[in-house]
Amino acid sequence: MMSKKIYCIARFRAKTGKERELFEVLKALEPDTLREDGCLQYIVTRRIENPCAGCSDDFSIVFNEIWADRTAFEAHCNRNAIREFFQTQCLDENGLVEAHDVCVYSDEPEDYDAPVVGAKYE
Repeated sequence: MMSKKIYCIARFRAKTGKERELFEVLKALEPDTLREDGCLQYIVTRRIENPCAGCSDDFSIVFNEIWADRTAFEAHCNRNAIREFFQTQCLDENGLVEAHDVCVYSDEPEDYDAPVVGAKYE
């Protein structure tokens, strides 16, 4: 059985002058999301300046998420609060978000020979 964890990076570019307000709206999603079955990490972050790092885009607010599996991630995406956020803040012309980008990742290499937990080996 292979690892089932899903890693999600959800990036947001706020409309001009709306970054602080958007950050607060996104922070408000954290408490209930952290209570979801399968949520291992759900942290909203904002970019800061640092001489050891550079950034080539203008998505300044990012969620770093880890989910136990695809089912947990998809259940989260279909919660009313999450669907409402995307509708009112990302899709609606009066929302706070100018652009957004949500990507999911696996930590497994292709064709990973994962051990089967509980299997009897000879």
